[in-house]
Amino acid sequence: MFIHQTTIRLHHTDAAGLLFFAEQFTLAHDAYESFMESIGYAFAPLLRNSTYLLPIVHAEADFGAALNTGDKITIHVSAERIGDTSFTLGYTLLRDGTESVGTVRTVHVLIDKRTGQAITLVPDLRAKLAMITPTT
Repeated sequence: MFIHQTTIRLHHTDAAGLLFFAEQFTLAHDAYESFMESIGYAFAPLLRNSTYLLPIVHAEADFGAALNTGDKITIHVSAERIGDTSFTLGYTLLRDGTESVGTVRTVHVLIDKRTGQAITLVPDLRAKLAMITPTT
């Protein structure tokens, strides 16, 4: 699993000072970007230089508990499924590293930048995703 740590900021919250529901996706995506950068797939060069893209084609989130401005959270990222052309990442949001406060799941498809058609996962990316696949 990959671990990303962050703090809930004022701009993440609603008028009541609680995490705005859609911000769970923002927090998960920040963790995704950190993970991808850590394995050599930073988005700036990927978008400029690669022949493929990795759009999210499905996303879902579940609320567990309210988060407030200043709360420290840890996001655990794991590859729940690695397919031929797609992969599913799971994110568990933990307050103070222990209390589960929400989950997010995203499905990504590798597509050819020129044609927009799904293509087979790059072997190196597949291998690096396998490093964060939970063992049972």
